[in-house]
Amino acid sequence: MKRISVFLDGSNFFYLQKDCLRWFIDPKKLLDFIGKRGEIVDATYYASTDPNNEKQSGYLKALYHMGFAVEQKPIKLYTQSDGSEKHKANLDIEIVLDLFNTIDTYDEAVLISGDTDFSRPLQILRARGKQFLVLSTKGFISNEMRQIAGMHYLDFADIRDYIEKDRPI
Repeated sequence: MKRISVFLDGSNFFYLQKDCLRWFIDPKKLLDFIGKRGEIVDATYYASTDPNNEKQSGYLKALYHMGFAVEQKPIKLYTQSDGSEKHKANLDIEIVLDLFNTIDTYDEAVLISGDTDFSRPLQILRARGKQFLVLSTKGFISNEMRQIAGMHYLDFADIRDYIEKDRPI
């Protein structure tokens, strides 16, 4: 049976649902759907966190019960030169490190992100003989990612019936 590791970019996942899909994905249903491809040996949700956000804290705790490990990085507040504030907490490097540090534990990496920063790591995975699948959606996946993924891309809109939150399977 094919061993699968899931790498979910939490920030990208949230905004693709909110801004593009305009419906929400049930993370447990998503894992169940991916699990039809083989045995999920690891699933990690990479989250930018706001320690003052109780709703987010509850969501992250629920992810543990769904089968995800959660890697967290606190959001940092930066004051820009114009005086405005910007929030930032990027976990792309953690995802890439985990993709390669765990490479011997999986046959296929499932990357849930459309971020162009993952283009080169996917090329390297392919060169090393690893299979991968990119899950994202039209309008949120970068052109570079879409080109590299080719037939190894699945649009969330195409599997909505299986993964939508509060929708029976």
